[in-house]
Amino acid sequence: MTDENTPAAAPDGGLSAEAQRVIDEIEEKDVDFLRLQFTDILGTVKNVAVPATQAEKAFTDGIYFDGSSIEGFVRIQESDMRLKPDPETFAILPWRDGRSARLICDVINTSTGEPFEGDPRRVLKNALDRAEEMGYTVNVAPEPEFFLFEEDEEGRATTKTNDAGGYFDLAPKDLASDVRRDIIYGLEQMGFEIEASHHEVAEGQHEINFEYDDALSTADNVGTFRTVVRAIAAQHDLHATFMPKPIPKINGSGMHTHVSLFDEDGNNAFHDEDDEFNLSETAHSFLAGVLEHAPAITAVADPTVNSYKRLVPGYEAPVYIAWSDRNRSALIRKPAARVPAASRIELRSPDPSCNPYLAFAAIIHAGLNGVEDGLEAPDPVRENIYEFDEAKREEYGIDTLPANLGEAVDALEEDEVIAEALGEHVYEKFIEAKTQEYDEFRIDVSQWELDRYLETY
Repeated sequence: MTDENTPAAAPDGGLSAEAQRVIDEIEEKDVDFLRLQFTDILGTVKNVAVPATQAEKAFTDGIYFDGSSIEGFVRIQESDMRLKPDPETFAILPWRDGRSARLICDVINTSTGEPFEGDPRRVLKNALDRAEEMGYTVNVAPEPEFFLFEEDEEGRATTKTNDAGGYFDLAPKDLASDVRRDIIYGLEQMGFEIEASHHEVAEGQHEINFEYDDALSTADNVGTFRTVVRAIAAQHDLHATFMPKPIPKINGSGMHTHVSLFDEDGNNAFHDEDDEFNLSETAHSFLAGVLEHAPAITAVADPTVNSYKRLVPGYEAPVYIAWSDRNRSALIRKPAARVPAASRIELRSPDPSCNPYLAFAAIIHAGLNGVEDGLEAPDPVRENIYEFDEAKREEYGIDTLPANLGEAVDALEEDEVIAEALGEHVYEKFIEAKTQEYDEFRIDVSQWELDRYLETY
């Protein structure tokens, strides 16, 4: 990735080789418009569209915009921001007939010329800088699930699924197989390497797995993935949603996140052939760090009121702070690895509504903190924790994740490590936004309450 302070420019002020390659491709493929993308603190993808003729200016000078209009960015008197495109993120949008392309950008504070501390991409880069100082690179592989729903006559989303399929079902039950195929084609055109796709447990629920990559590229890919899925679903008159729990009493959508560290020689720092679980001391300490900070991580990785409708027992979502090498009832799982390079841990709590830059940063800082402090992981729990009563969970020393967004925000406010991971600006704005969201939820009256109490009392 290129340096933020020189917008894809060479030392002499001209274009870098990477930027020139992008401009050549723009001309070769007759691209008309560029969408310069970035994300706000809540993870919503924003963009500034410019004619493709402005590509050189974007790379050398950056494109200016008003940051005061973006959620969680800056006050109006500090609003001048600049977008610096990362040439490695160039991709043509497959649903625009090849005439539009996108570039993911870093946000620069115009008054200082420095990276904007409120840019979520910068927050993740800070985490990766810490890992690099410790001699590691970080690989991440998420598994974002989503639902496909029919639209009504006015094109608005419903919660009516377009299929009655179940886990790994085939057509004719899985009527969305053609939609998944088109989504995969679109993702591949944007540079994704797809490993597998299948129907998930719930009706209308799907998963498409793409290959792991370095943490920054993967976070970029999560935003792209959500955009592509929605756009191509819309071409089929369907609404794709990454809302964690759109339908009550069935499984929700998670984003299980696999993490591993590699050392400077390219070896998997999580692998140890002599360990009972093939996990190194580094992996055990990283895992212990994530467990220690799990409640605060949950606020970032499960950031909506609705997230906690998924994180309840009985629907295969993790709620218990423990790890296992055998079952999926624990918060962290150690997946089987056929080769040393595949040794990793899987955090099962995140959901696809999260800002991936912030979620990955929180996980990485927590794990690295465990490595620095030499934390020891507890013994794995090989039994089904869902079947434990409260007394047995206390016997095993198993705590639970926050039960709602309010509790998660409280945990975040008490966790200095995750607060520092987010940085002062993002931390304050995130707490402010999520406190307001939970307060609005608490004072609202739901249809469930009306149905249950209105005539009874």
